[in-house]
Amino acid sequence: MKRRCVVMFFKRRNNQKPNSAQKPRTERPSIKVTRSLDKNIDFIVNEFNNSDDLKVRKIKKIDATLIYFESLVDQDKMQDRIFKPIELSQNLDTFDLSPARVSHDLYRACNSLLMGHTLLLKDHVAEIKIIPVTDSNNRNVDEPANERVVRGSHEGFIENLMVNLNLLRKRMNDSDLTVHYFDKGTETSTKIAVVFMNSLVNDEHVKEVERRIQSIDADMLFSPGYIEEFIEDEPMSPFPQLLNTERPDRVEANILEGRIAILAEGSPTCLLTPVSFFAFYQTTDDYNNRWTSGTFLRLIRLTSFLIAIGLPAIYIAVVGFHFEVIPSDLLLPVKASINDIPYPPLIEALVMVIVIELIRESGMRLPSPVGQTIGIVGGLVIGDAVVKAGLVSNLVVVVIALTALASFVVPSNEMSTTLRVLTFPLIILAGTFGFVGIAFGFLALLIHLARLTSLGTPYFAPMTPFRLKDLKDTFVRIPLFKMNRRPTDNYAKKSVITRRSRKWDMNE
Repeated sequence: MKRRCVVMFFKRRNNQKPNSAQKPRTERPSIKVTRSLDKNIDFIVNEFNNSDDLKVRKIKKIDATLIYFESLVDQDKMQDRIFKPIELSQNLDTFDLSPARVSHDLYRACNSLLMGHTLLLKDHVAEIKIIPVTDSNNRNVDEPANERVVRGSHEGFIENLMVNLNLLRKRMNDSDLTVHYFDKGTETSTKIAVVFMNSLVNDEHVKEVERRIQSIDADMLFSPGYIEEFIEDEPMSPFPQLLNTERPDRVEANILEGRIAILAEGSPTCLLTPVSFFAFYQTTDDYNNRWTSGTFLRLIRLTSFLIAIGLPAIYIAVVGFHFEVIPSDLLLPVKASINDIPYPPLIEALVMVIVIELIRESGMRLPSPVGQTIGIVGGLVIGDAVVKAGLVSNLVVVVIALTALASFVVPSNEMSTTLRVLTFPLIILAGTFGFVGIAFGFLALLIHLARLTSLGTPYFAPMTPFRLKDLKDTFVRIPLFKMNRRPTDNYAKKSVITRRSRKWDMNE
């Protein structure tokens, strides 16, 4: 009986209608500014629950009141834009408040306070002047630590959206560059910018991206990582369907190919869509170096995809099921290495993969000098100790080390994490069914990649559907003056690039 009462209590709580006083800020009706100064001040102070950093400052000289958050405003800007004009004038209507705007809505004024603005109120005046004096604590535009290049630009996005848009505008001095703003998050009110070239991008892609962003309904939206999960085609897929980058030059190159960039206030990360699987293996250095070097390095990265997810599984299948594929000269050393291991190769490989992940994660979470020491010394000490203790064989240590190196070659951290996750199901399939399990695992992976989409475009293009012309920048990177067409998987309005040629060469 007691348990039934508890269940009924929670059902009743869940069926209760939400309190109208707790509606999101975006749903609140507008409230007009009154002519009573005290009523306006009381409303604003109560709206912020008498917060201690909300300052109400009276200026007797002009018989007005300033309201601002001392934690958000820049005192130098307040001095230049408010107090100096007041010193030079005798009347509120005569001194210059050129950056100010007028509001007749109290809720709008409250939202302006949260943006670091100052409110100027006067008795018997049914309006509020909003003066922008936001304190901008920005870091330097340094190169992203996770996307360093040998040649090329060393600028990177920061946490200020306006600075990031400024970096793009300076690089693309074109009136066709278009920016659309959105405010999402009922509590955080995060500002989002959708950037694209209007003459290149597919109009349906822009409409779809904006539709998905407008449909987001969440209390908080801190970074593009939140946005990504709300707008990607298949959130349950292990593969990322939006490309993350902090490099303005990389964003510029993708926008000029007809893609869409999504930036958010408070994060240096930019999302690019639509993208293909092969875009995650392209780097800025591929285009800054000679095409032969770029092609060679790209082939190494793509080969690392197969090594990262398949090498441990192949080792387990060979040792556990298919000893006959080992050359006769290696048969005795391999057998001697695994004879004294007390458990099967499946457990051996799983243990070592988990140990490598623990070392990697601890190295990332610790301070940089300590983290590097843990990563190097910990790997060497643990690897040597487990082999001497007879817990794992020498061969499995080599296999797992090569697997870890292959996963770190991937330029995208999201794709690198995906490869490490996919290692586990393939290991289990190989330990259960041998080569047959590996074959079915890779077949399922290939089918998933072929069915996956990014903003409705084929994720595994140009392989499925196969387009021979688009292979010029997939497995290889041909010379730039030969790339006279944009990728067709973006469905850009203009597919031909007419400005890439060597007109001085009569053989062209």
